[in-house]
Amino acid sequence: MNGGFTQRHRGNRKGTESGVSVPLARPARTFRAMATILLLIVSNVFMTFAWYGHLKYRSAPLLTVILVSWGIAFFEYCFQVPANRMGYGRFNAAQLKTIQEVITLVVFALFSVLYLKEPFRWNYAVGFALIVAAVFVIFHEW
Repeated sequence: MNGGFTQRHRGNRKGTESGVSVPLARPARTFRAMATILLLIVSNVFMTFAWYGHLKYRSAPLLTVILVSWGIAFFEYCFQVPANRMGYGRFNAAQLKTIQEVITLVVFALFSVLYLKEPFRWNYAVGFALIVAAVFVIFHEW
């Protein structure tokens, strides 16, 4: 996938484009990939608390829980949208979604064990391993 590794150069001071595409330097590609992943991790922490944090407070009124979850989800979007914008081009849409899903599972597994105090069972680990196999299939150039 070479198409995502280019950047357009500006032609003159007025901001017109020359239409010339040049490859991004390797450090720029690496930074973009790492920044995307870090933003997705932060986003998923917010998402997990927005979707599941209220389970510890089942006696709280539903409307309150919904409003608090929306407030938390706002911060999720503040990280998710820039992550996808930055990552698209370095990764294609299917790869971005796959990365996001793997991060979601890891964050959720930690959340359920550490915050909700639920056990992590062997079948969860097997299921996650199968998802890692799916990552290989999606990222491998066939």
